[in-house]
Amino acid sequence: MLNYKRFPMINLLISSIRDLLPIILVIIFFQVFVLQQPIPNLGSLLLGILMVIIGLSLFIHGLKIGLFPMGEAMAHAFARKGSLFWLLAFSFALGFGTTVAEPALIAIAQEAAEVAANGEMIEDTEEAKSNYALGLRFTVAISVGFAILLGVLRIVYGWPVQYLIISGYLSVVIMTGFAPEEIIGIAYDSGGVTTSTITVPLITALGIGLSSSIEGRNPMIDGFGLIAFASLTPMIFVMGYGITLQ
Repeated sequence: MLNYKRFPMINLLISSIRDLLPIILVIIFFQVFVLQQPIPNLGSLLLGILMVIIGLSLFIHGLKIGLFPMGEAMAHAFARKGSLFWLLAFSFALGFGTTVAEPALIAIAQEAAEVAANGEMIEDTEEAKSNYALGLRFTVAISVGFAILLGVLRIVYGWPVQYLIISGYLSVVIMTGFAPEEIIGIAYDSGGVTTSTITVPLITALGIGLSSSIEGRNPMIDGFGLIAFASLTPMIFVMGYGITLQ
């Protein structure tokens, strides 16, 4: 009998199939039994599913052997160095750098610029729309950099995460009453696009590695929560960006 534990890629492929199976079954059920139509382009669909399974498996394997160890190793190194300034500088740069080039953020920023032009918030010119989209991207990227910096400070000083999160969402509620209506939906969605497939594992590894390196910190309690900050602060910053431009 084949021992799958000796073949990690086979294990990953099986795990990816298991994870995707509910989605596939839902699509088949509604297509065949509810819509009562044959599945279009079945060959292309099967090929696409196969590529997704292989890609997902390789991505997860890459996270395990690359991004997670690198993030934890850098967190340990900064903790041993004992320089809070460089640790905070790295945290901000990590959040900013992984966000500013996020494809989903670029797409939303461009769409937001079109909406702003149609709503006569900005001039309907390519230059004005490009500047608006770029400003929105940098605003979100700076907010994520600030979020990771704040999360690292929380780990270093042991601040309770719930108070920071509650304060942040109270700020979001208050700012919603003052922000332009055209920017509110974009602000709320911007928190989702910042938590990308690269940002999340790196930030999580940073938090776990840092909390493991500091005496008195529990990786389970203190190592998580950075992603919550990365989702929260863009809402505040983007609404602030909209208030500034109105």
